[in-house]
Amino acid sequence: MPPASTGASTLAVDAAAPSSPASVPPASAASSAAVEAPSRLEPGRPGYRRMSFALFAAGVATFALLYSTQALLPAVSASFGATAGQASWTVSAATGALALCVLPLSALSERFGRRQMMTASLTVAVLVGLLVPFAPSLGWLIALRAVQGAALAGLPASAMAYLAEEVRPKALVAAIGLFVAGNSIGGMSGRILTGWVAQLWGWRAALGAVGLLAALCAVVFHFMIPKARNFTPGSLNPKALARTVGGHLADPLLRRLYAIGALFMTVFGAVYTVIGYRLVEAPFSLPQGVVGSIFLVYLVGTVSSAAAGQLVARLGRRGALYLAVSTTAAGLLLSLADQLLAVLLGLVLITAGFFAGHAVASSSVSRTATTGRAQASALYQSAYYLGSSAGGTLGAVAFHAGGWAGTVALGLLAVLGVVSITLYGTRAARAERRALVPAAR
Repeated sequence: MPPASTGASTLAVDAAAPSSPASVPPASAASSAAVEAPSRLEPGRPGYRRMSFALFAAGVATFALLYSTQALLPAVSASFGATAGQASWTVSAATGALALCVLPLSALSERFGRRQMMTASLTVAVLVGLLVPFAPSLGWLIALRAVQGAALAGLPASAMAYLAEEVRPKALVAAIGLFVAGNSIGGMSGRILTGWVAQLWGWRAALGAVGLLAALCAVVFHFMIPKARNFTPGSLNPKALARTVGGHLADPLLRRLYAIGALFMTVFGAVYTVIGYRLVEAPFSLPQGVVGSIFLVYLVGTVSSAAAGQLVARLGRRGALYLAVSTTAAGLLLSLADQLLAVLLGLVLITAGFFAGHAVASSSVSRTATTGRAQASALYQSAYYLGSSAGGTLGAVAFHAGGWAGTVALGLLAVLGVVSITLYGTRAARAERRALVPAAR
């Protein structure tokens, strides 16, 4: 783990340097690179394209399954006579279960392998997904969604650790960006698919269609993912796990990254849980299929997450975060208008800002943790999906209490939190650099 002092020097997310000098001694870093470079994947090397395609498919399946009920919440509410807050638990239960289970399942990946954990996780989640359409009540639907979220917990953190181990550091941001881009495609395709299928045949058929889409992605993943070449199995030692987790939580940089991920996802979860209710009501009164098509704006997230590496190269990690959070805030404010075009443009900005910020923060976690990468990524994923659960539930409550303006207010509060954390990291980094100058002289 990097020492505590490194947290300030590497900011809320550090500058564009490959890694913090304080994190890895130069000599060991050079010798390690010399040993590992030939076996690591990078663009142009054999296996990189297969790996990218496999994890892209896994990302599609993950978000399609995890948020399969989100675009259907008005229909679920009508079917079971539930309020927006009650129906939102079909989303929050899945993301909350994922957040709780991601750390223990990431520990299993340290013992049994990232590839094996991702395969098992995706398989179980798909099987549960094929059962979800037959839920006889809202309670059963929420319970099955919780099981599905718990099953999916083995995939995100294992994927991040797999990439950190198998991809060369200079290509890591781009590789994680592609995985996150798969998330955005899954979120988009799942919502569009469910919207139109629900309009024609009902929400249960829509959930069945998502299950079939995820099954296809799981098959692609199984046959395309390359074997791990740099994974070393560890032992299942609870005390060692506690020490590793404690070390990560003691690192100020990682704590800031976890908080940033949670706050970004609070905004995203609130907006996309509630937007369907807003668009089916006056003054828009859109049909279910058209509401599902609104999620085409996820394509913007695909582009912004894949471009995160270029943003970091140009602006540095702090600059990329400031741009992401400013874009998100502008989208929230624009979405307050009662014109459909303004709402759509607001969603575009929110989506672009969220996915860019998420790609920068998540890749920074993988680069910062020099040991226990799966646990470091798992803690980020826990914070991230707890933010999603909180955003979905609180966003629905805010919408019930104050309409769309209430949901936007919640989002702006979370955005303010990201800005505050990033500013704190920036100032701490400057103070540390000033303190080091006399010592250097």
